[in-house]
Amino acid sequence: MVVSSLPIAARPSEEMSTSYWMLRKMRRHWKALFLLAVITFVIYYIVYWEEDRVRNMIISAKQSAEFMFVPVPPHPFHVNCTALFQGNKTEIYNAISVQAPPNPPVLPPIASCETFKQTQGYILDVSKEEMEFPIAFSILVYKNSHQAERLIRAVYRPSNVYCIHVDRKSTAMLEEMRRLAACFDNVFLSSRQVDVKWGTFSVLEPELICMEDLLKHRKWRYFINLTGQEFPLKTNYQLVKILQAYRGANDVAGTATRYNENMRRFWSAGSAPHGLRPVIGSVHIVVNRHFVNFSVHDPVAKDLQKWLRHTKIPDETYFSTLNYNPDLNIPGTFKGVPRLEPFLARYKNWDHGLLAYKDDCRGKYLREICVLGAGDVAQLITKRHLFANKFEEGFQPAGLSCLEEWYHDQTRRERAGHREYDTTFYSKLDFVLNQIRR
Repeated sequence: MVVSSLPIAARPSEEMSTSYWMLRKMRRHWKALFLLAVITFVIYYIVYWEEDRVRNMIISAKQSAEFMFVPVPPHPFHVNCTALFQGNKTEIYNAISVQAPPNPPVLPPIASCETFKQTQGYILDVSKEEMEFPIAFSILVYKNSHQAERLIRAVYRPSNVYCIHVDRKSTAMLEEMRRLAACFDNVFLSSRQVDVKWGTFSVLEPELICMEDLLKHRKWRYFINLTGQEFPLKTNYQLVKILQAYRGANDVAGTATRYNENMRRFWSAGSAPHGLRPVIGSVHIVVNRHFVNFSVHDPVAKDLQKWLRHTKIPDETYFSTLNYNPDLNIPGTFKGVPRLEPFLARYKNWDHGLLAYKDDCRGKYLREICVLGAGDVAQLITKRHLFANKFEEGFQPAGLSCLEEWYHDQTRRERAGHREYDTTFYSKLDFVLNQIRR
């Protein structure tokens, strides 16, 4: 029998042995926690900082699989828009393959206004119904005068009035838009230019400037705000019919249920003035003249503007807050609980966050929103929305060109006397049925 020569006090006790193994186990847990933290950070980085790149890689992979067995187009680089509207895969593949010219197009020179209007195809006469229902537009632009002119040409009618705001940083474009506006009695530049910076009050300010400028003009019925990267999905005649179906109601998105987002945007500003409930929505709106007048001139609205200067992304709060506080009693605003759908002022295809498998953008993502491409056109022409956001003229240019062709085909049909348009859907929208009336 062998007996240990160590004194009893020097032998490891049972408690010490247990502590030793617990310490080893804790170390393994800490390593696992550290590894989990690293993985979490990587996922966070990918989702929040490289999100667009990852999503665009997914779009490319999907398209590669979709077009793997698509036959070579019989007429490469000449896009058949009718087939594109039908969702023909060969034509989508062909349209995606069409590249923008190496030198971006510019606004054509304007030697004669009359010649310019004629060659560009501006619509200079309208129906009696359109003449009796004028619409006011603000159009905010900062780049690509050629694309901006395509939008202006599409929405232009002599019965309407248009305010163009050019970002103060875009000095060259300011001169181009000034030359364009000089050719029309009902198109003008905003009285002031703002240096627009995302996430600040400067995004909202141009809208308010144009609103005030437009209130000095003829008795238009509705106001629609646009940016230079959008395009109409409805003709002016169809807009008139839809707005008549609205019967004075405002088309403004809004929700009060994004609690974390509300805290992030508003906590540093304190409580909103006059007991108003802040509502997050969109800067893109379709509103009546009473709402515009209140937004610009009412003391409550001005106090709200001052408060919003201390919040984040105020442009997405201002109009929604005014529209969803029924105690203000603004005609056309909503009496119910604010929610995001259905609102039709603008079609936008946002990403689905971590649920990337739900994304259905067929163009590319830029700052979490889909830049619409040739593969999106087939669904765009079926939408009930009034306008689509957004397009880049240099990205899959065949998509915007075909949409433009489809739009002008609609206007030609109307001018030929085919003006039937069913507005039943629009007349039964919740915000139409539950509006505050004068």
